[in-house]
Amino acid sequence: MSEAIRFLLNGEDRSVEGLMPTTTVLDYLRGPTERLTGTKEGCAEGDCGACTVLIEEPDGEGGLRRRAVNSCILFLPALHGRSVVTVEHLGQDGPHPIQSAMVERHASQCGFCTPGFVMQLYAGWQTGALGDRQSVKDLVSGNLCRCTGYGPIVDAGLDLAKQPLPDTASADAGTAKRLRAARGESVFRYEAEGRLWLSPGNVDDLADCYAAHPDATLVAGATDVGLWVTKQHRDLPVMIDVSRVEDLRHVEEGPHSLFFGAGVTHAEARLRLAEIHPDLGEVMRRFAGYQIRNTGTVGGNIANGSPIGDLPPMLIALGANLFLRRGDDMRTLPLEEFFIAYGKQDRVPGEFVAAIEVPLLKEDERFAAYKISKRQDSDISAVLAAFKLTLEDGVVSEARLAFGGMAGTPKRALAAERALTGRPFDTEAVALAGAALREDFQPLDDLRASADYRLLAAAGCLERFRLQLAGVPTRIDEVA
Repeated sequence: MSEAIRFLLNGEDRSVEGLMPTTTVLDYLRGPTERLTGTKEGCAEGDCGACTVLIEEPDGEGGLRRRAVNSCILFLPALHGRSVVTVEHLGQDGPHPIQSAMVERHASQCGFCTPGFVMQLYAGWQTGALGDRQSVKDLVSGNLCRCTGYGPIVDAGLDLAKQPLPDTASADAGTAKRLRAARGESVFRYEAEGRLWLSPGNVDDLADCYAAHPDATLVAGATDVGLWVTKQHRDLPVMIDVSRVEDLRHVEEGPHSLFFGAGVTHAEARLRLAEIHPDLGEVMRRFAGYQIRNTGTVGGNIANGSPIGDLPPMLIALGANLFLRRGDDMRTLPLEEFFIAYGKQDRVPGEFVAAIEVPLLKEDERFAAYKISKRQDSDISAVLAAFKLTLEDGVVSEARLAFGGMAGTPKRALAAERALTGRPFDTEAVALAGAALREDFQPLDDLRASADYRLLAAAGCLERFRLQLAGVPTRIDEVA
């Protein structure tokens, strides 16, 4: 039996039925029911941030978890048991501090992108993400502006950071209670126009739902699936929302590994990955925009199987293992074996990614990861290179070199690894490995890079790794 989508909109109860499950939150907000047109459509693919809204949900401790998201690729049923705040909610009793700061800093010109920036900075203020200038820049990395040059917007964010947060603990507890009541305890089931949306709350219910509907589309942050609808106009008869499966949202530390549930978001994973090596945190800082990192998941980035996903090559280089579940059965395989060919992974119908084991680095292991893209922020990689070497007295005893953007899948460079193994990690070994990359890969020419550029960049990353291990500065800010 279908249920209504129950959520809060700017603090008011909503109950929605009859709309297609693939209706986006943006279309609902701007549509005839709500007419909240402050939220803009700029790209309909999660790139520009003009559609940014704030999502609130119970944090399990009596309060609220808050995050900014792109409403243009978020499906309406995903709001069930959650709260959404739009720009219209700010400044009801006079200008909000972020609105005043934007005006005083002359941070708006044409104004189209302004509501998105306001909501993103407001979310950063609410979550404590505003700090120094770089943190504000990181926060708005998923918001595009064609007028101001960003400087005044960043200044407005720094002004907001100085404003004290109001004490909302009591109000948050009340909101959390209302949202838990709206959510209910069972699997949420929503049907409209012959399409079905299921939202389980635990991993056992997820396994049952997927076993019953093995052809369903799994949805977490919808950072890719959303584009299937907004850009490719695909019909998705059955979708299973995994974003509420708390069993998949934990990070656990073992003696030699970190275990990430598949539902851990990129924002949540970043800090824990940085504990393994700073390069992991730096690449994840540049992974898409802030709103995408708030919703996209570790498991989704892997299960999607994209050859230009940033996370899989880094995890392959580290020797990560994948846990897959189907019904009550669980199996494990090395992550590199999951990717079979372009668009094809080792996953049978009804089987889903449950967790990822990421080994910690040992004392004799050296690691590096490099993202090559046209823009520094919020851009897809032309090449993602990740290396792990085991060194014994300067000699490479084991090499794991993994790349994204070089083949139809994330892939190890086995010929280049052989060229390095048993040799000192010096210029001669790097030259041999760089030449061997042409045996490993025949990359494509596309809009992001030519095949020759990709091969040169991949070899250049190896040389950069050698220079870094030798203590030679490789960045302008490292040169005295």
